Amino acid sequence: MEKLIIACAITGAETTKEQNPALPTTPDEQAQAAYDCWKAGASLIHLHVRDDGGKPSQSVDRFRDAIEKIRKKCPVIVQISTGGAVGEKIENRAAPLSLKPEMASLNTGSINFGDEVFLNLPKDVEFLARRMKELAIRPEIEVYDYGMLEYSLKIMGKGIIPNPSHFQFVLGTGHGISGEARNLCRMADALPEGCTWTAAGIGRYQLPVAAQSIVMGGHVRVGLEDNVYWSKGVLAKSNAQLVERVAQLAQTLQRPVANVDEAKKILCLS
Repeated sequence: MEKLIIACAITGAETTKEQNPALPTTPDEQAQAAYDCWKAGASLIHLHVRDDGGKPSQSVDRFRDAIEKIRKKCPVIVQISTGGAVGEKIENRAAPLSLKPEMASLNTGSINFGDEVFLNLPKDVEFLARRMKELAIRPEIEVYDYGMLEYSLKIMGKGIIPNPSHFQFVLGTGHGISGEARNLCRMADALPEGCTWTAAGIGRYQLPVAAQSIVMGGHVRVGLEDNVYWSKGVLAKSNAQLVERVAQLAQTLQRPVANVDEAKKILCLS
């Protein structure tokens, strides 16, 4: 079994400081959060950025500032979001790819988010995939439901996304697939040989999905983007606290945690 990659989604597009004051929203706060997560065991940071008012942004300058400050503090893999906020134009979502990060998220289907629709039309998915390929950026295929997984495998067969690819299963959003154990097994079993995967459990699925991923040979994502709580009714103190818990769980389950160089090898990053 490969060593465990711990990814941390430190900010997101929907979470607010009102929900959890520990949420990092400025480049300086994000750099410190990334450093603390790296020290706790994370090797990959999933990055959204915010404007000066704390609202979601796809500003290239803001991404550049955050990435540069993160890299000055620690050697983590930086994976930028091309999802942006709900309703963001596809051109704006693609713009930060010009910075040529090591990885970027690629959402492969539309889904309800609260009372809104996170829209990912097939033509837009293919546009983002082609742009990543042009810039030699490794995509992480974001999957919220089984239909998205089947579509991802379909376009993989057409060469639109790499084969093998790295997948991110997000379970328990309330509008996609739930975090029940059978669902994670089914999705992981559907992947072609050579593909790797990470899972994130939302809400009450946070810990069960992490534990199941560890023992199944997958990888784990945590962070304040996905969960602002440490336990029911108790806010997490930081992103690093969530990372540290998964690292301790992996130690208990006798699966070593990957460092950055080991994670790059697992994810086929140069």
